[in-house]
Order: sequence, then structure tokens, then C-alpha cells
Amino acid sequence: MFTRHFKVWPRELPKTMTLPETSVFTNLEISARRYPDHNAIVFYDAPLTYRRLLEEVEAMAGYLQSQGVSKGDRVLLYMQNSPQYVIAYYAILRADAVVIPVNPMNRAAELEHFIADTGASICLAGQELADFIIPQLPETDLKQVVVASYSSYIKPDTDLDLPAEVAAPVWSRGVRGVVTWEAALGAGYKPSAHTAGPADLAVIPYSSGTTGAPKGCMHTHRSVMATAMHRAFWNLSTPDTVQLSTLPFFHVTGMTGSMNSPIYSGSTSVIMTRWDRTTAARLIERYRVTGWTNIVTMAVDFLSNPDIGQYDLSSLNTIGGGGAAMPAAVAEKLKTMTGLDYIEGYGLSETMAATHINPVKQPKSQCLGIPVFDVDSRIVDVDTLEEKGPGETGEIVSCGPQVTIGYWNRPAETEAAFVEIDGKRFFRTGDLGYYDEDGYFFMVDRVKRMINASGFKVWPSEVEGLMYRHPAIHEVCIISAPDPKRGETVKACIVLTPEAEGRTSAEDIVNWCREQMAAYKIPTIVEFMEALPKSPTGKLMWRALQEEEWKQHT
Repeated sequence: MFTRHFKVWPRELPKTMTLPETSVFTNLEISARRYPDHNAIVFYDAPLTYRRLLEEVEAMAGYLQSQGVSKGDRVLLYMQNSPQYVIAYYAILRADAVVIPVNPMNRAAELEHFIADTGASICLAGQELADFIIPQLPETDLKQVVVASYSSYIKPDTDLDLPAEVAAPVWSRGVRGVVTWEAALGAGYKPSAHTAGPADLAVIPYSSGTTGAPKGCMHTHRSVMATAMHRAFWNLSTPDTVQLSTLPFFHVTGMTGSMNSPIYSGSTSVIMTRWDRTTAARLIERYRVTGWTNIVTMAVDFLSNPDIGQYDLSSLNTIGGGGAAMPAAVAEKLKTMTGLDYIEGYGLSETMAATHINPVKQPKSQCLGIPVFDVDSRIVDVDTLEEKGPGETGEIVSCGPQVTIGYWNRPAETEAAFVEIDGKRFFRTGDLGYYDEDGYFFMVDRVKRMINASGFKVWPSEVEGLMYRHPAIHEVCIISAPDPKRGETVKACIVLTPEAEGRTSAEDIVNWCREQMAAYKIPTIVEFMEALPKSPTGKLMWRALQEEEWKQHT
């Protein structure tokens, strides 16, 4: 067991934590019994109490079961942050089914994969996304889409600036196979007894690998419970904690820190559907927000607001996040303004968010943090798996209660992702790092081929697989390029078919990509080439292209 970090372990916390033998849904049930009239959610000035949240979860769970959803079935959740997202998520769990969180930036080709891979027959979707998912009804095994309109949970007299999708009128189109959110809730169905336990599947977030299409990380109620509970205790959350929820709930960091953990502790989530720095500042001031989990680009934009000094941010007592290292200059500016250190953490979709977090009272800058409750993390040689010592670089491997049990329908990839050390099963993160004498972990590089664009992880092989559908593309290689704002951006090196040469432009390629994939995956740079470099065995030498691209900018 790695224990070097115990010397800096928070004195007020135990080093181990016994997890409940209950489901994640039960957290909501308990908080609703304890604090029925306490606000679970504030959505652009509109409150939603724990009592009403539980009632609507029960109603939606009953509806899902009436449509044939049974224990272990997968249900797609394709929405942006909203009360409906929380209700849908917990309704799926209440129905003993499994949540499949889908990135709202995903489009046709990606949706096809999620439906085919999970066998989902029903999807709960936001109305702004309906036109992307509805066409899948006659083409796939998807049988029904429940469409939610965010505006039905908004107070008309709010003075906050609302995103277009939140202000849009309630969905009223009659489409075969489509049911409105209100109709589903009002159908009057009651769910059967809740039977899911700690070992049952709860959520399958998708994380792309270095080859092939995105793969689902199977998380049980126990692994989801672990990070929800760990986060609440690490930050000393109480029912009076108020969390600003700006990170997307489909992603494990937002799902854990801004939804599941607050519900576990009975606290309040102030939810934003889209990021807006002025609205964020107004909400912090208006609702006396105490905690905010974000990504670096949000923090930078927030601090760049010329009017930020006009808002009372004194209620904040915790600010942190992950996805990319926080620049020292930005962290210093944040501390000058709020008096708070930016608390960085580290985790993956495979670990349902954090395995490492910085101690709140002893953080280190640009640091992943220390292993949290019951996490055993090591640094090993990538090839030999020999364990490394302090200051030595190797692959980060972790064992803990929040680690996935494996990849959905991918036994070979599951086996390759784990290694046994000291009789325990460790997950191979694919990230290179080291730890210092005090047990703090630091990132060095990535073993896997991945692009980190503003904290969004882009897997080149997935983008290449989608782009090969374009009839003009003969060969394509996706690499990263330096970007002053995003850190890294996506570049496509393309060899056109003979028929397309001179007839297809970079703009044509980019426009096509916009219809096929999430915005953050779309190449911002397209370079046409006569040929792509290959090894003597015919293997694409992506690293050569990558190194040449970055060399041009040094």
C-alpha cells in the first residue's frame, strides 16, 4: 500500500472510509426524507426542493418501467445540465437500470455507436438535441425518445441572461416515437420496489481508447458511491453547502462533484446549462455559493471579466478542478481575488472522477494531488512494470473502490487495462507521472495517444475513424497542434482521393465534420498532403507528424 502521502493527510479526516451497502439512488431518498423542503437545485432562480425532486424521479422511473425498462437495461441520457438531467439520471437508477451519459456535443455517427453498443431502446433527450437523436428511431433498435424542454423549469420573472436552449418554448411537435417530458411525468406510473445494490451496474460513461470507437467504462453503484462520498467528506460538505454546477453532468467530474456528491450530503446545486462568466458571478453572489468545481478555461474566463470586482464572492470557500494543470499566474490571480488556493485533482472516466486530490490546507501547484481514501497508487515502468521510487517517471497505476470493473463488451481491452501488483488489481491509466518525497503525484506526459483541448480529451483514432466516412478522404492522421487558448487543438493531415484533388477544400472537410462529431473533436487545422509517413511495415508514423508540427512552433 502506498502510504508516503499520509504525512500530509488532512488531520480532520480518516485515512479509510467504509462505503454504504446501498445504491446511489438511496442517497436521494435519504436526503429527501431528511431535508424535504430544502432546495436540491436552483436553476436560473427557479428552486426545486428535495421533496419535489424525489417525487419527479419516482414518476419518471415508473414511466420508464412502463415502457419495458427493466433491471440492468441501458438508457441513454442525452441532455445538457438542467433539473431534467438530474431527474432523468436518478430515475434511471431508481428503475434499477443503467445510465448511459451521452455528450450533448455528439452527433449522428457517435449516437449510432452508443445505441448499437449498449442496446438501448429509450433515450431521454433535451429538445435542442432532439433532431439529432430522433432520426435514429427507424434506423436502430431505439424505440422511443422522451424530449425535455428546459424552459418548463424556469421562472419567467428571472433577470438572468438565459441560454437560447433554456429560453426556448416548450416542445410541442408531434412525432412518432417521441413523448414529451411532461406527458411521461404525468402518466401516473409508479415504479416497482427498488432492488439495485452496490454490485449492480449504475453508470457507463464512455472513454475512447487508443484504437477503435469509444468504449464504455462499467461503474457499479459502489464505485459511483465512492467518489460521491469521498468528495463530500474531502470538502467537508454539509446540507448548507451551495455548489455552483458549471461542469457538464455527462462527464464524471461534473457528475460527481456537482450532482452526486451534493445529493449525498443534502446540499444545493446551482445549475447552469451553459457557461457564462457574468451569470456565474451573479449566481455566486445571489445564492452565497460556497464551492465551485471547474476547468482551467472557465477559471481564466471568469477572472478575465472586467466587471468581476463588482460582485461579492466572499461566500466561496472551495474552488478547484482538473482536466489540465492550472497555470501558476492564473492561480495567483484567483488567490488574490478570493483568498483561496485552486485545489487540483486527477481522475479518469475509468475511475469515476478523482483518485487523487490536493489537500485543501496543503496544496501544491500544477499537481495531481495525493491518493484519496483507500486508493493505492503507484508509479511503474511502462514495459517491465517495475515499481519506481520518488522522482522517477513511469506510468500511474491505481487501485481503489472507484475504479471501473471493466469495459462494456470489451473483455480483451479490459484485461489489457489492468495489472496485478502485490495481489491487487491496478488500473493502468496510460499517463506518465512521478511522485515526490511527500507523496504528491505530478503529470509528465501521456502514454496513450491523446489530445487535451481545454480539458476535453480527444482520441485521434476515434476522429480518424469518423473522418474515413468522408468519400474524399483517402488517408487521414489526426495529431495535436499548439493553441494559445486551448493548449492543444486538433489537426487533420489528409491525403485526398484522386477524384477529390482540387475539388475538396479544407472548409468542406471542417463543415462535414461539424455534422458528424462533437465540436471539440472537429479539426481546426486541415493540411492536405501527398502521402502520410509510414514505417517499413506500413504502420502510420503519427509521432513523426506530431513532432514536426510542434517543432515548427518552438
